[in-house]
Amino acid sequence: MKEKSLISRDAVVQPGDFLGMLGGGQLGRMFCHTAQAMGYKVVVLEPQAKSPAGSVAEQEVIAAYDDQQGLDTMLNFTQVVTTEFENVPAASLKHLSFNARVSPAAPAVAVVQDRIAEKAFIASQGIALAPYAEVRELADLEQADSTLFPGILKAARLGYDGKGQARVANREQALTAFREFGEVPCVLEAMLPLKQEVSVVMARGFDGQTVTYPVGINTHINGILSSSVVIPGQVSESIEAAARQAAVTLANGLNYVGVMCVEFFILEDDSLVANEIAPRPHNSGHYTMNACVSSQFEQQVRVLAGMPLADTRLLAPTIMLNILGDSWYASSEQEDVAQEPAWDQVLAIPGVSLHLYGKEEARIGRKMGHVNIVHPDAQQLLHSARQVSEILHLNAQI
Repeated sequence: MKEKSLISRDAVVQPGDFLGMLGGGQLGRMFCHTAQAMGYKVVVLEPQAKSPAGSVAEQEVIAAYDDQQGLDTMLNFTQVVTTEFENVPAASLKHLSFNARVSPAAPAVAVVQDRIAEKAFIASQGIALAPYAEVRELADLEQADSTLFPGILKAARLGYDGKGQARVANREQALTAFREFGEVPCVLEAMLPLKQEVSVVMARGFDGQTVTYPVGINTHINGILSSSVVIPGQVSESIEAAARQAAVTLANGLNYVGVMCVEFFILEDDSLVANEIAPRPHNSGHYTMNACVSSQFEQQVRVLAGMPLADTRLLAPTIMLNILGDSWYASSEQEDVAQEPAWDQVLAIPGVSLHLYGKEEARIGRKMGHVNIVHPDAQQLLHSARQVSEILHLNAQI
């Protein structure tokens, strides 16, 4: 590839120009829609054809994430590139950085891609964590402190939505799980008395400016996010402020540029501990698409383009409900036949917005879309969310 002059950190990319996206999933799709609404064009690099993002982008490059020729082809269209999932090879981001402005940068992503490195980094920033141990071999589990049981064994790399994780009541179960994982590096975390799981979505620009969104309370089913609830007053002002500040501290420490999410646990004694960092827009931030002045995807576009960050104010209480492929089968009279859910009934409920991801096949456990419900009255909001959950068979715990 012919060498180009590297775009400066403070250069502004104007509407009408191309933005680059590594990854063709639903987060990339929502980025595309937002960028296009703001007048930009998008080039997506993704290994699979007909991806959710690739199918709506102006240009699609079908190539592996570590295919240098494919990466260079994308750079024929743009000098600014972002990502939509955390497991893009850090080496690819480094390769792109020689001829493009990349957000987030390879060094920050490399830390977050490895739970061992991530936890060491979080601790180095003075942010509380659950007690944990690094596990690189069976002996590490055999010698692990007994206070770490019961715990959760997590593979250090490539885990998401509950994959690569196992709850272990004792040392023997941990040893068994470690063997089943293929004895790859892991972390063993002590299970703590949880009151709530919450997250902070934030953005940081190339100039170091930061903004944070209101804290959402998250509920998971089978390791997959089921709902995010943002109702003022449900999280105390002191905890919310601490979570927002911790997220900013971590972003600054990583010299992170882009949109990221930090997940936290609130314990029974109201103390706050960090769980993990997601270096991208996050499922728990989807509520911003309808409930805030600006969405997390608009922030991602603004950061990448070098534009000022946007207002993050919450306009009304909101609940986000994830829609999995299970809804297609729960709606069907035949267990093995998918049937379109009753979208008309869902959209008849005031305050409901439907976001589907354009995936061709509904499968059990596959994220197919989400619903945002917005209402000024918290009780009516909860009632409407329960109606949606019932219609779509979501079993949301709200």
